[in-house]
Amino acid sequence: SQMGPADVDEAWLRSARHLHATGVFPAISETSLQAAIKSMDVMRAAGRTISFDTNLRPTLWKSTEDMRHWINHLASLADWVLPGIEEGLLLTGHDTAEGIARFYRDRGAKLVVVKLGAAGAYYDSMDGGNGYVDGFPVEKVIDTVGAGDGFAAGVVSALLEGRSVPDAVRRGAWIGARAVQVLGDTEGLPTREELAQGGF
Repeated sequence: SQMGPADVDEAWLRSARHLHATGVFPAISETSLQAAIKSMDVMRAAGRTISFDTNLRPTLWKSTEDMRHWINHLASLADWVLPGIEEGLLLTGHDTAEGIARFYRDRGAKLVVVKLGAAGAYYDSMDGGNGYVDGFPVEKVIDTVGAGDGFAAGVVSALLEGRSVPDAVRRGAWIGARAVQVLGDTEGLPTREELAQGGF
């Protein structure tokens, strides 16, 4: 919570080809919000890609209005935006995945993937069209913690490998489904060998 813009190591950031940001860190304090903005600005200026998971934490913000303003501002700095359907409703006022995706596409996102829980996801891409990807069946949900992060890891990793948008969203949905079947944040993440065995 004490981190601020002066703590952002610009050279270290620019050594990466991609930045994944979430709505949690900027919610912690005013200075962490400014650090998040600076990090995204640095990567944009360097021509790197940026993904942003809205990942709302309403109790950390002063108000819903404040949260909506800053999360949507951060989303406008990203190439790939990954809101959940309920988050999108709160942030945009739209009650459909298509409307939520269009809201962020109109604000500069090249790709928006709206997470639909067990139903899968909807994507709207500048290059890859739009459509729905089905969720993967889960016999028993053990713990939902980490499902959104797993989904993001799947989508982002596939895109960075040059996979198509639909394939990237399928990988995200598959990893998200794995995540809810185990306890903990990262225990459901697959190895490279498991990715290959699953056809991803």
